[in-house]
Amino acid sequence: MKKIRLFLTGLLLVVTAAAYAQDITVTGTVTDAATGEAIVGASVVLKGSTTQWAMTDDMGQYSLTVPSNGVLEVTFLGYTTQEVPVNGRTTVDVALSPEATTLDDVIVVAYGTQKKDAITGSASAISSEKIEKRVVPNLSQALEGMAAGVQVSGSGRPGDDASIRIRGFGSINASNNPLYVVDGAPFDGSLSSINPADIESMTVLKDASSAALYGARAANGVVMITTKRAKGEKINVSYSFNAGWQDRAIKPYQMVGQEDFVTMTYEALRNSYVFDNGYDWETASQMAMQGLSGALGGEQYNPFKNYTWGTVIDPETGAVRADAQSAYYEDWMEEVTNHNAFRQEHNLSISGGTEKLKAMLSLGYLDQDGILKESGFSRFSGRANVDFVPAKWLSAGLNMSASMTNSEGPTYSGSENSNVWYSAQFMAPIYPVYLKNLDGTDALDELGNRQFDYGVERPTQANFNSVATLYDDYMGTKNESAGIRTYITLGSDRDDMGWAKGLKFTVNFNADYRNSNGTTYYNMYHGNAASSNGRLTKANSRMLSYTFNQLLTYDRTFGDHTIGVLAGHEYYDYSYSYLTAQKTGLVDGIIELAPATTLVDGNSYTNTYRIESWLGRLNYDYADRYYLSASIRTDGSSRFHPDHRWGLFWSVGANWNITNEKWMRNVDWLDHLALRASYGVQGNDNLGSYYAWQSFYNLTWANANLSGAMISSLENPNVTWEKNENLNVGLDIRLFNNVLDFSIEYYRRYTRDMLLSFPMAMSTGFSGYNANVGNMVNDGVEMALGVQIFNKKNFTWRVNAMGSTTRNEVLKLTETDQIISGVQVIEVGKPLYTFYMAKSAGVDPATGSQMYWVYDLAEGQEEVLWDGNTPVDQNGNPLNVYRSSDYNKANNSKWYMGSRLPKLYGSLSTDLTLFEFVDLSIMTTYSIGGWIYESLYSGAMQPMYTGNTWHVNALRRWQKPGDITDIPRAEINGQYAANDSKLVDASYFAIKNITLGFSLPYKYAQRIKAQQIRIYMALDNIALFSHLDGMDPQYNFTGGTGYYYTPNKTYSIGLNINF
Repeated sequence: MKKIRLFLTGLLLVVTAAAYAQDITVTGTVTDAATGEAIVGASVVLKGSTTQWAMTDDMGQYSLTVPSNGVLEVTFLGYTTQEVPVNGRTTVDVALSPEATTLDDVIVVAYGTQKKDAITGSASAISSEKIEKRVVPNLSQALEGMAAGVQVSGSGRPGDDASIRIRGFGSINASNNPLYVVDGAPFDGSLSSINPADIESMTVLKDASSAALYGARAANGVVMITTKRAKGEKINVSYSFNAGWQDRAIKPYQMVGQEDFVTMTYEALRNSYVFDNGYDWETASQMAMQGLSGALGGEQYNPFKNYTWGTVIDPETGAVRADAQSAYYEDWMEEVTNHNAFRQEHNLSISGGTEKLKAMLSLGYLDQDGILKESGFSRFSGRANVDFVPAKWLSAGLNMSASMTNSEGPTYSGSENSNVWYSAQFMAPIYPVYLKNLDGTDALDELGNRQFDYGVERPTQANFNSVATLYDDYMGTKNESAGIRTYITLGSDRDDMGWAKGLKFTVNFNADYRNSNGTTYYNMYHGNAASSNGRLTKANSRMLSYTFNQLLTYDRTFGDHTIGVLAGHEYYDYSYSYLTAQKTGLVDGIIELAPATTLVDGNSYTNTYRIESWLGRLNYDYADRYYLSASIRTDGSSRFHPDHRWGLFWSVGANWNITNEKWMRNVDWLDHLALRASYGVQGNDNLGSYYAWQSFYNLTWANANLSGAMISSLENPNVTWEKNENLNVGLDIRLFNNVLDFSIEYYRRYTRDMLLSFPMAMSTGFSGYNANVGNMVNDGVEMALGVQIFNKKNFTWRVNAMGSTTRNEVLKLTETDQIISGVQVIEVGKPLYTFYMAKSAGVDPATGSQMYWVYDLAEGQEEVLWDGNTPVDQNGNPLNVYRSSDYNKANNSKWYMGSRLPKLYGSLSTDLTLFEFVDLSIMTTYSIGGWIYESLYSGAMQPMYTGNTWHVNALRRWQKPGDITDIPRAEINGQYAANDSKLVDASYFAIKNITLGFSLPYKYAQRIKAQQIRIYMALDNIALFSHLDGMDPQYNFTGGTGYYYTPNKTYSIGLNINF
């Protein structure tokens, strides 16, 4: 009987197990645990399966056939994932809890991640959702307006990286660029090679506590870039497409028309005869009329065909006759501008896997025409991120990327003819782009095509056409880039690891490679190389860098105590090789060096750079109330002499989460209140040279057929790191159930041992030698405010504002205490790049001369002294200040005129959603204060060459004795002292982005098995309001302007589909 009972019991167990193993159909609803509202689009997956899954519909409901003993894994973005056993049930409802995003957000920091609220330093995180709203080809451009204290400058040239500054200037001669870190390793490639669609997040590390672990290269901050990885086992397929049209983002300079140009040229000739040669007004006027033809290139360039040059000026008015009729008018800037330049981008990614193996693969293609004709940029990119966990104590990963880019178009920024941003922008309006007959009609070739006018008789840019050069010449660069990030980790954070939980040893190997081929071709018929029968330059560069590190970490919680320890070793190796050759005497149609006749130049070199490092970090957390951190790193850099090669960099920090104090727990309206502070030292070894301490020799002094050399610089084996001492104090507040969040930080960044050229007596044969002698300080305040105005299911609205200030002061230089460069000065006690120039005193009503405020030094006084803004003698007495038109005197009577540094800069943005289907985001940036010396505007107000045109503001010029105006008389190649009348207020307000999107309701997207379908329209960089049309106030950080590619605005439409 006992055996029968045992048999029946066993049979019952088998039948029960079989019943539980049967597949059943499970239905249910997924809701928000906090609100009870249905969650649309939640993923319900049978754990361990990649084929059995479902998505909740617009009622939050799902239906899925699974084994009766299976486990459901329910996930949705922004909610904590739940694993729910089926246990034979046919109805399984799940309530998901929102992630504690305000308390447990994790951001990427140096060599790991950290809870946002536990960080002791200063860091700003930027999510992929924010990046995706900026339709930009380069992720460096997407940083603008996203983080307080970050400034972005860049041109619109396709493929160019933007320049980034974090919290002002850190050096005078060394690099001010931040360190870029991609997936945990320093990145040495071009940012243009990275597809922004592959980016999961970016984190900007601003202070020592956040960045000191990167030691030698972290003095100017760190930009951490993390690429996307597979997040779950379910297979996800995403495709995105956008197409857009680009144009100038800033208005062109307002230049005079044909009539005004001819009138002003006549006046300039007349004024020269009167004031430079002593002729009376009447005689000078007649001579100027007769001289127009010779000055402007002859009758072929006279657009007014009903008058000759000698008769086109009305003697009564001194201007072009009212009935003069122009036969043509061709705008050179319009001719080189490619309005509505087309761009398109396609991205495809696949991710998913199993519990042990997850992978993400992506492909991207970008094709962008430039707004300058015959310029453009294209990129093919691919990425594969794989994570493998073969055992609970072992994990490994491989991240591979590759890209090919092609950038075409001129790269000039100076005033050479080949730079069309100079030659076309300031070409006089009387000169035609295309060849004309004597009656002003187009002179066509035998095929009926228009022909370029190369201006053989043109007084400026002779035998050259700045429109034709875009077609006749070529400049381009092709890059092939590859990167690899690998890791193997022994150990785990799993609970079943026992005493070894949290103990991990990781080995990382990372490498970046770039091969670049550049071609510069000048045709043999016109322009720069016509006299040498064409010129061709080919250049190749190869860069390879790798980082190999070994990291031991221990992270463990014991009751209220959490500790994190990191210890490691790292080796970094960088090599760069360059090879170039140039030949003239080309064969038409063959853009290769082989058939060319004459070798003009050939050069090659190799640079190497290595750093070895030891590093460590300690984090401590008590009950989520008190956070302490300390880090240390020692770097040995090959840039320095072995005796001064090693530098020690460290930081300490603390964060007091006041909200979690017992006496604060009943304050319901206060969600978070924390005070943090940090201090540390970072290094900067990027001194502009890999061999700053060594002597250099000029090896071009050949001795017959033997090589020869001459010493060109002196060594200083004591040259070492520039060091930044960083203090940061911050306060973080969140109120009213996270409706309002506010943070404010004060920082002080003290740079010492800056590398400068220490002056020597000229009798030594050297002007100076490199030495660490300079000190400088930056300090300021950063603020960020966010307000969640509405947070309902059918309507959300959030507003964000950021503002930053930066104050700079040079504390120590060499023995001179002053370095003058052009219109700027670097001087002890002043901000970096202070304007130091003549001071305008208006215009002389009698002569139209530019007047200046000048002063005379007292007897025995060798240099001017200052009491505030007043020049004084050695006894403190004010000097005699008076007005003068002597430009030489003005150049010796300079005044301090402020700097480029703004008083306040930042961004304003807002995000709205309506009915969960419509989303709208707007972002603007602003800058208040600071000055720019507008050299392009100055050149257009006072042209140097006949044939260059005037700015419309020159129409306010002095014309006759007695005129009261602020613009001096018209002159060509006049003698002037650079003065403050050409300083322009650098303040601006820019609308950087407006994005409007519509997401198809889930029930309609499901008809094609899609999780999400979103279409959008984006307007990027669409408006700039500044104090001068044509000026780009973001051209650089020092207060200058250049003849460079104007920024773009983009109108785009796009489509995102997720399966």
